[in-house]
Amino acid sequence: MSKHYDLIAIGGGSGGLSVVERAARYGARCALIESGRLGGTCVNVGCVPKKVMWYAAHLAHALDDAPGYGFRLDYFDFDWRKLQHARDGFVRGINDWYQGYLKDAGVDLIRGFARFVDDRTLDVAGERFSAGQIAIATGGRPRIPEIPGAGFGITSDGFFELDACPPRTAIAGGGYIAVELAGVLHTLGSEVTLLVRKDQVLGGFDAAIREQLMERLRADGINVLTQTQIRAVARLANGSLKLHCDGQTELVNVDQVLWAIGRLPNTDQLDLAAAKVAVNPDGTIPTDAYQTTNVAHIHALGDITERFHLTPVAIAAGRRLADRLFGQQPERHLPYENIPSVVFSHPPIGAIGLTEEEARARHGDAVRVYQTRFRPMYHAFTARPTETLMKLVCVGPEEKIIGCHLIGEGVDEMLQGFAVAIRMGATKRDFDDTVALHPTSAEELVTMR
Repeated sequence: MSKHYDLIAIGGGSGGLSVVERAARYGARCALIESGRLGGTCVNVGCVPKKVMWYAAHLAHALDDAPGYGFRLDYFDFDWRKLQHARDGFVRGINDWYQGYLKDAGVDLIRGFARFVDDRTLDVAGERFSAGQIAIATGGRPRIPEIPGAGFGITSDGFFELDACPPRTAIAGGGYIAVELAGVLHTLGSEVTLLVRKDQVLGGFDAAIREQLMERLRADGINVLTQTQIRAVARLANGSLKLHCDGQTELVNVDQVLWAIGRLPNTDQLDLAAAKVAVNPDGTIPTDAYQTTNVAHIHALGDITERFHLTPVAIAAGRRLADRLFGQQPERHLPYENIPSVVFSHPPIGAIGLTEEEARARHGDAVRVYQTRFRPMYHAFTARPTETLMKLVCVGPEEKIIGCHLIGEGVDEMLQGFAVAIRMGATKRDFDDTVALHPTSAEELVTMR
């Protein structure tokens, strides 16, 4: 006989935690099934520990910049193991906090792997659980290429297991994970080569942002090889690695290869066919605007869906799903427009809305673009003249802002407030009529001509 709940979430990451916590507030009897550490990819091998490492790299840049401001730094050292210990302790604290979070919310935590028996019943290590509503939020895992010697490399998960900074690192990939880890490793002491399959990094971002980041990566000393793929990896007698790439390209004496070539959804072990849940060929689960699959009482959240794979998106979608199912808000759902995102490169990138290319394809000559590029005041005295670029994409006679794209110091923090304004329908005149904060880089967004 199975134990019955109003809602079961499969997966203890951002989406699963959010939906059960919100549903429990409405009085629903909820359970969450998770085999590993609570918090999912973001907390354990993603956003949180990555940001810790980014902060360390950011501080390293600040130490390089300090002499321009009159500081004399004759000696400083970096202890990777000390940072690793502090970072991992911080993550464990979040894991423990989530245990209390679920307990306080009245949510049962079921440890193990879930698979569907039928559309309302799940099996966990031989024990059966049923629910009126089921939310699948099992996240994803890094993709590893099917090439000879791929096992000699690590993924972004393995990055957080490194006990030291590799002297020479090759990173395969051109997405945000590849770019972020390339910046961190290079700044903390590794000689980094970034191998990009296409001719640019960060496909899907505005072209101006991509081009400026490519300039910055190379100016910082990262070796960027475009239109290059690794075809095989071999271990040399001295213990280092040799990479065979497209054409005649070879890299030898590489200490570490890191695969950042995309992620796979964790849906293959759920036995979704038993519940008659439709699955796309790539393993993602299609849903409607309300996060519902083809089975009316089964829902999907986060990285296993076809939409934005961002932690705050999974949280927002999960909370709105609970509002709809148990909070008497039948039309409550997450609109997937004007979602801000940040890339923690060096310098960081912030973006919301349509790129210029997307806007022109949709609106044609009704599009007007405002753009500025400048050296921020911080870099007036530094040896790294890192520039900031800001771009507004507007449409129509009222010049409604439909895209905002930024790269530079501090843009990761400034985007959130501007995202509120853009989501509310701000126009260029609204920005122009806002009094600037001076002296800041953010003021350029309201003084742009």
